[in-house]
Amino acid sequence: MSLLGIDIGGSGVKGAPVDLATGEFEAERMRIDTPHPSEPKAVAAAVAQITAHFGGTGPVGVTFPGVVLHGVTRTAANLDRSWIGVDAAALFGEATGRPVSVLNDADAAGIAEMRLGAGRGARGTVAIFTLGTGIGSALFTEGVLLPNTEFGHLELDGHDAESRASAKVREDEDLSWDKWAHRLSVYLRHVEKLISPTLIVLGGGVSRKADKFVPLITGVSAPIVPAALHNNAGIVGAAMVAAAARP
Repeated sequence: MSLLGIDIGGSGVKGAPVDLATGEFEAERMRIDTPHPSEPKAVAAAVAQITAHFGGTGPVGVTFPGVVLHGVTRTAANLDRSWIGVDAAALFGEATGRPVSVLNDADAAGIAEMRLGAGRGARGTVAIFTLGTGIGSALFTEGVLLPNTEFGHLELDGHDAESRASAKVREDEDLSWDKWAHRLSVYLRHVEKLISPTLIVLGGGVSRKADKFVPLITGVSAPIVPAALHNNAGIVGAAMVAAAARP
């Protein structure tokens, strides 16, 4: 069985139909630049365009880069602030004409990694971080998700953590891998003090280059591994959640 997953990010809206048994895409991924300004109706139109491109009538899973409670978006760090308080599930459902499940983007990526990726079979507390425009986080204890952790917004030395250590910051500031790994080390050491994970998984598109920075991370006791599904994890997890919501 396959279902459509759509991943909304600060720079792009991406989607594909997903084989739920393997996590593989059943068609080439479609990507649309995130509208600017990234207001709800504009982003919903992008979601509708991707949905129409692939066709079908089944449920759709959509990720959102912020806190999502019962389909309502409560924060919007990397999208327009007009998203705060929006019933995103209803908005996307109206735009697509399909049943839509909405969840935090890092939580979706974490679900996919725990079922089919680097966290599969892991025991204890697993912390999954998506390194992109910001830093998303997903926390699992014995395989159970604690949603909407948003550890990317922890304060470090007077700064929002993701404003110092996201993948976008590395590019914007033209940081060497070594300098960026130092910033990640500081961040991950802080997180480790708070939650004592037994495994750390680093995702996002930059995880494809894990060999350039993971070996440079220092002072962290927990094993650190790259995400197996890389930047596709959000789409895969969104489709999984849509499947679980089917009547």
